[in-house]
Amino acid sequence: MRHFGDDNETSSEGEEEEVEEEVEEESDIDPDDVFEATTPSRRKRKQDDDELPGANIIVETAFDAYFKHHGTRPRTSANVFSSLIPPLTAEEYAEAIESASNGLSLKTIQPSILTESSREMLFVRFMRELEEGFNLLMYGFGSKRRVLNQFATDYCSKHGHVVVANGFQPEFTLKDLLSSIERIPGVLNTELSSTTPETQSKRIYDFFAASGPRRALYLIIHNIDAAPLRAPKAKSCLALLALNPRIHIVASIDHINAPLLFSTSESAARKLEKGAPPPAVPRRGFAWLWHDLTTLAPYDFELAFVDRTSISGAHGGGPRKKTDALAAQGSGAATITETAALHVLASVTQKAKKLFTLIGTKQLEIIEASGVEGVGERDLQQFGIGYDILFTIARDDFIATNDTAMRSLLAEFRDHGLVVSAQGTAGAGEVMWIPLRKERLVGVLSSLSQEDA
Repeated sequence: MRHFGDDNETSSEGEEEEVEEEVEEESDIDPDDVFEATTPSRRKRKQDDDELPGANIIVETAFDAYFKHHGTRPRTSANVFSSLIPPLTAEEYAEAIESASNGLSLKTIQPSILTESSREMLFVRFMRELEEGFNLLMYGFGSKRRVLNQFATDYCSKHGHVVVANGFQPEFTLKDLLSSIERIPGVLNTELSSTTPETQSKRIYDFFAASGPRRALYLIIHNIDAAPLRAPKAKSCLALLALNPRIHIVASIDHINAPLLFSTSESAARKLEKGAPPPAVPRRGFAWLWHDLTTLAPYDFELAFVDRTSISGAHGGGPRKKTDALAAQGSGAATITETAALHVLASVTQKAKKLFTLIGTKQLEIIEASGVEGVGERDLQQFGIGYDILFTIARDDFIATNDTAMRSLLAEFRDHGLVVSAQGTAGAGEVMWIPLRKERLVGVLSSLSQEDA
């Protein structure tokens, strides 16, 4: 006869023996092996859970929930699309668009106003409005470059001089536009005391405002809302030319806030009648007449200079363009605009401004002495000034009395890319220069001199 109590005792004794054997087996395991068996992800997850704000809160109040929400660190990935995928070149982009269009057999949509018959009537109307003293401003969705170029070729060229400005190009400046106008025979006959954009625009205005037979000038400006033409100085020069009776401007805009660039008085200003004596003080304005020129055409040519794999690349030239510029300069500097330079200079000390003026003045003197024209940001290293020479001049002018003070003043400019340096050739030591084109550097220095006056 079997007793249940005896069986239970026997089984319990057997279980105790098994437990003792397991404990002995576990005791033989090295503690280091146990530590290695724990995966790093579990340790990290446990550590993150312990670091979470509010992890030890028993009863969560509204205040605890607020600080817990705002104290959580956002987890973002470093795998940015623009860094993983190289940007397309202009040739690659054009080839891809062409192959996609051929494969899908896309039908081009063209507004009825741009048909052959309607376009002729539209161009005749444009010429009539220009002759009446208005300047034309085109807006609407789609690239307007091809239509305006055809208008310039078929009509404007038969009535006067034509200058086309591509404002959407990254390197375009007002100086380029004025220099193109000055190639018209007779404009350069008047000598100038300086070559600033203001004096150049005044000479052009006086040439076309003079009495006697003169052919008209037609300015075709693509994207007058581009960054180089939005500056107050550029607007002032264009406003002076726009009210000349013999200068006609046909421009296009694409930015949604572009109408805010022009005040009511500037848009409503009117030109003098032909033959009327010019006023002692020339007026400024634009005399705009707005036209909806929706073409629905792609911006292929306008976007040929940007990175199409990045939204932010649409205004900076894209990573590939910036990388090429840095490689050409041989330093870690990026190109800087005139507006950005003025913002940096507005926040530095007076001695730092004097040092920047000294570097800029010496750089301009070297450029003038070399006689090289059309120098870009990539070719400025050859016009740099040696650090030893710069320090000697700065010490004589009481800008920096020792090397530590000199380095401290230069640190602010180097951090913002306003002054860059590189080792000179043939053991010339450290060479420093400002990565600004000649006309932009002249504009920055003139702004600093006006502030000091």
